[in-house]
Amino acid sequence: MRAVVNAHRFKLLPILAILITSGIGVCQTPSTPLLRLQQSRAYLNIDANVQHGMGLYGITYGNPGDVWQYPNSLSCLVVYDDGKYVLEKREEATVGKPKVKRAEGNLEADDLQRLKILLEDDAIKQIKTPSMPVLPNDSQAVRDIESLDAEINHSGATQRFTLVKERVKTGAITSATTGPSTGMDAYLDNGAPYKKTLSPLLKWFEGVQKKSKSELKESKPQYCAPMNIG
Repeated sequence: MRAVVNAHRFKLLPILAILITSGIGVCQTPSTPLLRLQQSRAYLNIDANVQHGMGLYGITYGNPGDVWQYPNSLSCLVVYDDGKYVLEKREEATVGKPKVKRAEGNLEADDLQRLKILLEDDAIKQIKTPSMPVLPNDSQAVRDIESLDAEINHSGATQRFTLVKERVKTGAITSATTGPSTGMDAYLDNGAPYKKTLSPLLKWFEGVQKKSKSELKESKPQYCAPMNIG
């Protein structure tokens, strides 16, 4: 069973890479992107969705993907070096009916300077995508997953990293008829060592989202890169 769950997770790695390398979105502005930041959450509901009871086994991206099977949410922000920014949020509480909203604006000089100072912090510049967390021996499936994807421009040098949190269903299989035994969920987080380092940046991100909340308007998806479950 552990080998099966590991196989599911390996299928996730290229998807998380796509979240970064796809550029999160395309913009017509000639300014240089200073920061691309995206928070993604997918709740797999493996107990209710029997057909996907194997957790992340069915995750795909692109064709034949583009099939949204579980509630998920995405928040992504693109900031340009002149202070322009785009915030996009995608919520899909009802499967198959995503709602996308977007806000655009200009950061105040103080906010932009603060962001640049945060991004040039030596501790942040050292962050790299870590290995996936080690699964418990009695892992059965992944219940839900969160990811933080970042792309930072350091004077022409690009830094990218992806951090992942997982809630994993555990418990040994007792028999073919009784199914899995009841066990506590395991919480895994390969970004735990960077939590303190990233805290100021994430608080800054939260602040931008709060300030832009009233400016969000319905839009077509353009900037957020979806995590598809097909």
